[in-house]
Amino acid sequence: MPYPSDIPWESESNGQRLAALRKRRRWTQRVLADRAGYSLAAVRAFEQGRRSLDQGSTILTFSRALDCHPTEITGQPLAPRDDASQDAAVAVAAVRRALLRHGRPARPDDEEVTRIDIAELSERVGHANALRASASLVGTAEVLPALLRDLQVACDVLDGDERRTACGLLAGGYECAMQYLYKMGHSAAATLATERVVQAADATEDPLRMTAARWYEAGEFLSIGEHHDAADIIDQSLKDLGHPRSPQQVSLQGAFHLKAALNAARATDHGTAERHMAKAKAAADALGEDRNDFQLQFGPTNAAIWSVSLPVEMGRGRDAVRAAEHVTRSLPADFSPERRSHHFIDIGRGHWYNGQRDDALASFLEAESIAPTATRMNAGVRETVRTMIRQQRRSQLVELGMRVGAL
Repeated sequence: MPYPSDIPWESESNGQRLAALRKRRRWTQRVLADRAGYSLAAVRAFEQGRRSLDQGSTILTFSRALDCHPTEITGQPLAPRDDASQDAAVAVAAVRRALLRHGRPARPDDEEVTRIDIAELSERVGHANALRASASLVGTAEVLPALLRDLQVACDVLDGDERRTACGLLAGGYECAMQYLYKMGHSAAATLATERVVQAADATEDPLRMTAARWYEAGEFLSIGEHHDAADIIDQSLKDLGHPRSPQQVSLQGAFHLKAALNAARATDHGTAERHMAKAKAAADALGEDRNDFQLQFGPTNAAIWSVSLPVEMGRGRDAVRAAEHVTRSLPADFSPERRSHHFIDIGRGHWYNGQRDDALASFLEAESIAPTATRMNAGVRETVRTMIRQQRRSQLVELGMRVGAL
């Protein structure tokens, strides 16, 4: 379960938390508007819940103005709302302990040493990441603590090439932990997991593995609005990749262009975002197939999904919905449920920006049908649904609001 200090007062909206943070600084709405670069009317609309405060770039702008972490506005982590969410949360403390213990002596007993099997560990890491990609937060929670322990023991006991292989697997385990913690809303622990990904990857001495870890590192800087640092990491990684020759290199190059596009969109540099998105699509076309190198799921399908996500990040609802018409028709039914559910969340937000309330609700319900727990734990869904309910109370919408914690 989350630590008591982590559990927010969930009856508050993002706008109400924004108002509380402003008052903590003894600022008027006018002062916040001036410092954030928004109109006074916009600040009032956000604080009063008449305007949804769900867009990443807007949240980052206010968090920079208030010198707070974005999660102080979004209210994460959310307290579990149902049995599945509670089951998914039970491993948070154990995973956090494992992350803290990285690099410390494992002190394994004889049985732990005897059962070290690189092939089996590789299968378990693949299984954990498959659970994560299938949006099974409960399943991920069930396997992660023991897996991280066994991987840390292997890295502590083995040496030479075997140790480097084990460290690569440990990096994969930490990537899974990072995604799990991020989805559960534990941003500080997710940041620690990202640091561990980088450290474990560096221990492999594999240039591609080390570069892939920087993709996650760039994401950490992006998430707190440090766009220049994120861009520096991305640019250096693309430089290190040079002219890709192998499918793995092309996959990494494309994934970094996607990250660069998101970073630019959050920084409201829409021209740069579109240029990187075009380069990502070109890499996906060159690759010609969906791959999952370093758990990045890069390929034509994911690039297409991002072509919907990016307009949403830029507040362009019409562009997002227009792009989604083609993407949704061609979306493989067996593609990652995690990514498919996020696609429908993005479509829902795009419809909402267009004032298409019924279509927005239908898209959120579709996302929930694909990945129930992950959708209900999504802060953007909760905030948008809360604003929708404020404007129009309907039974189906209210029921969804109860499940996502908007009521």
